[in-house]
Amino acid sequence: MFADRAKIYVKSGKGGDGHVSFYREKYVPNGGPDGGDGGKGGDVYFEVDKGLNTLTDFRHIRKYCAGDGENGKKRNCAGKSGEDITIKVPEGTVIREAESGKVITDMSGENSRFLLLTGGLGGNGNQHYATSTMQAPRYAQPGQPAQELELLLELKVIADVGLVGFPNVGKSTLLSKVTNARPKIANYHFTTLNPNLGVVDLDDAKGFVIADIPGLIEGASEGLGLGHEFLRHIERTKLIVHIVDAASTEGRDPIEDIYAINRELEAYNAEIAARPQIIAANKIDMIYGEEDPVAKIRAEFEPKGIPVYAISAVTGKGLKELLYGINNRLEKMDDKPVVFEQEFFPEYHFDVQSEPYTVVYDEEENAYVVEGPRIEKMLSYTNLESEKGFKFFQDFLKSNGVLKQLEALGINEGDTVRMYGLSFDYYK
Repeated sequence: MFADRAKIYVKSGKGGDGHVSFYREKYVPNGGPDGGDGGKGGDVYFEVDKGLNTLTDFRHIRKYCAGDGENGKKRNCAGKSGEDITIKVPEGTVIREAESGKVITDMSGENSRFLLLTGGLGGNGNQHYATSTMQAPRYAQPGQPAQELELLLELKVIADVGLVGFPNVGKSTLLSKVTNARPKIANYHFTTLNPNLGVVDLDDAKGFVIADIPGLIEGASEGLGLGHEFLRHIERTKLIVHIVDAASTEGRDPIEDIYAINRELEAYNAEIAARPQIIAANKIDMIYGEEDPVAKIRAEFEPKGIPVYAISAVTGKGLKELLYGINNRLEKMDDKPVVFEQEFFPEYHFDVQSEPYTVVYDEEENAYVVEGPRIEKMLSYTNLESEKGFKFFQDFLKSNGVLKQLEALGINEGDTVRMYGLSFDYYK
């Protein structure tokens, strides 16, 4: 079974403790401090491996830990640094913090290597604490603690075009005809149990990557069948191509099929359902009788701006027109790949959660003042000029209880809140 979702635990290395010792030799009974520093703990990296295309390995190994730093030693010898660990994932893997579901990083595009967790710094040995008044310090600094997270990994395939359609409408056949992909093809439902990717090469055109998203069923957006497992792979596609059985070989109405799939897309993610669409009316080689079902499909959808192409994936009829139609549509769209933006920042999360802050009312300034190390560090991480940064700022105030404390002090809408030179009006 194709694995596109996994839950794992990762931990960086703890910093080694500083050492307490004093220089001793035969004729130097009372030498100075010579305790060495602890080694730095290992870091945790994620790296794209082009040879991987599933998350299957993570079903067998769920715990990944970097090495701890060695403790310092006598004679000013520092401890060895802990070994870094590199976790390899397929391109297109989105890494989320498991509890909140927020995106930490998207291993796509130029992001081929990502530092997730930093190992703890080693502690200073007692040699660092000698002064003119304290020449024999008997303490050293402990190493910084490790950082740990539970992660949710999701593989979302990277393709320009997503083929959608009910089972057995000919998506795999189409993909095998127009790309170098070789999906399994057979005459039964759910032949395809994992997304297949293929590259379409066109004469005098750029070409594109196309993904056969496994057949949907009604209720897929609610998790029926393998709904969510399939639907997440359409999140990166720029253009959706509906493949329908225009000949109704299984007795289904192709028009109703398109509406049913769009309902599933809307229920799963409205933004995906709003993306441009093209309809490929397949199996025209099996249309018999005087009635033209393709004309009905065109009459229903082309007035809505959705072009309809009549094709036969088996004979190849109409495929050239379809492919160039897809390519022309893509050329008019933004060339920027769909990448999920970072929402959770591990370095901030571990750096400031234990830091204090205060919320007080300043009568002289008639303003509410929020300050302290946690606030100061948060502001240093945040770009309030960007929409994403400002949302992060708002979420911080809520999740850290700042808003509750302001309300407890009696703040009203329009009152001024000040944070280290930043002033803004309070509104719920």
